[in-house]
Amino acid sequence: MAAIAGLARSHVNRLRCAWAGTDPLYVAYHDREWGRPVRDDRVLFEFLTLEGAQAGLSWITILRKREAYRKAFSGFDPRKVARYTPARIARLMGNAGIVRNRLKIESTVSNAKAYLAVQKEFGSFSRYLWGFVDGKPVVNRPRSTKGVPASTSLSDRISKDLKQRGFRFVGSTIVYAYLQAVGVVDDHTTDCHRCRRPL
Repeated sequence: MAAIAGLARSHVNRLRCAWAGTDPLYVAYHDREWGRPVRDDRVLFEFLTLEGAQAGLSWITILRKREAYRKAFSGFDPRKVARYTPARIARLMGNAGIVRNRLKIESTVSNAKAYLAVQKEFGSFSRYLWGFVDGKPVVNRPRSTKGVPASTSLSDRISKDLKQRGFRFVGSTIVYAYLQAVGVVDDHTTDCHRCRRPL
């Protein structure tokens, strides 16, 4: 048992990254989404929004509010969100299902506008984002979560570029978490059943 300290086991005895814990929502997110390459622009906007909302909070808090966010922000359609008015933002401030932080809500709207500009320039946000890694995931194999950095030179570069394009709540640490979430970076630990092992 000591050899697997810090790793979570499921009902089928699978080992996972330690952060997944035992909460069913967290476990499902870890197994089905985290670290899987995403190239769908709507999903990429969803995670950009959720990662920004998570700043200063726990990720499980955001996962529990995810459906409320989906309803509040038009299914994460950046075209619709970009058109939100001050009155719509004011109504969102009264929505208990999301994080009622005005700066975060306003940034989601302004980020949607910046997102559309990136899509127009590159053809898709996916093409823009994956261009930083030549279209291939950066696969790391940390032995434990202690070996996973909070940010890297890659997240520094993307964060800087996003900020220059008008995005907010995209500091390097937030961006690194985003890259992990959408599979641009794969940080599953070596003992995790989701770890990609060499052939």
